[in-house]
Amino acid sequence: MSPPKSSSRQGAGRVLVTGAGGFVGRALVAELAARERLVRAAVRRVGPTASSVAVAPGAQFVQIGALASSTDWRPALDDVDSVVHCAARVHVMHEKAMDPLAEFRRANVEGTLQLARQAAEAGVRRFIFLSSIGVNGAETFDKPFDPDDVPAPHSAYALAKHEAELGLRALSASSGLELVIIRPPLVVGPGAPGNLDRLTRALHRRLPMPFGAVDNRRSFVARANLVDLVATCLDHPSAAGQTFLASDGEDISTTALLNALAKALGRSARLVPVPVAWLTAVARLAGRPQVVQQLCGSLQVDISKTRGLLGWSPVVRLTDALEEVGREFLAHASR
Repeated sequence: MSPPKSSSRQGAGRVLVTGAGGFVGRALVAELAARERLVRAAVRRVGPTASSVAVAPGAQFVQIGALASSTDWRPALDDVDSVVHCAARVHVMHEKAMDPLAEFRRANVEGTLQLARQAAEAGVRRFIFLSSIGVNGAETFDKPFDPDDVPAPHSAYALAKHEAELGLRALSASSGLELVIIRPPLVVGPGAPGNLDRLTRALHRRLPMPFGAVDNRRSFVARANLVDLVATCLDHPSAAGQTFLASDGEDISTTALLNALAKALGRSARLVPVPVAWLTAVARLAGRPQVVQQLCGSLQVDISKTRGLLGWSPVVRLTDALEEVGREFLAHASR
């Protein structure tokens, strides 16, 4: 196994970004290239998405295939100083797998550890793993989550992320590979998948939504803020061996989020004040209690450690990120 590359090369070595065709990875490649970093963008298959990534100055892309225990990362790791692992099997609305946990483990645990092992063997210096705030838990009550909380993963996805973290820590301890773990909550930005996309479309169509009585507090992280945090962790001497939580540093209610997003779309949110207890009961009957939890429960994140240890602060406000979501959505809707 090759020793990790000398810290004297910090800021000069090539960065491998996995999941470079995805929502976060795509933005990260563009930002690192704009900062004149040498970037290799790993994509599942060559196509229009990969080509759009590759045109970023200083970036090149490599087809890597599926994320699995058998994936051969060695060609992609040639002359790489740092790895940012964004690729993952993510939540799906209509899960078709007979055993979702097994599928999450296959990609997000076995696939991640395969990459990390080969990175260590190639002498990679630092490995940044994009995990999930779900490792901490699903909901906060009396205090925000912090990095030292006892993990309480609440879903198959979060459990697999936690298992990947444990495996990475063990590998780091035995190999000298510098490990940085980042746990973001919901990431906000143009083209964000999942709940944010569904809410944006509903607001644009002026559909009434039963969230007028929700008085929760949730943390989000703008994609620009997450990308800036990752870029900071690439070379910061205090980042090695640490787990950081990410957010915009401002917590708002679902009601406030919807009003701000509607304003960005040039709409007024049609929010009906339905009691949360009623929404919870209906969701349980429908077999979807997690949906109400995600929209009506609180999930706050404490980024004191992230700020203090790294000297980092969010570069954009959540309202700015929501305005960008609205602008991009309207631009595409008008085509």
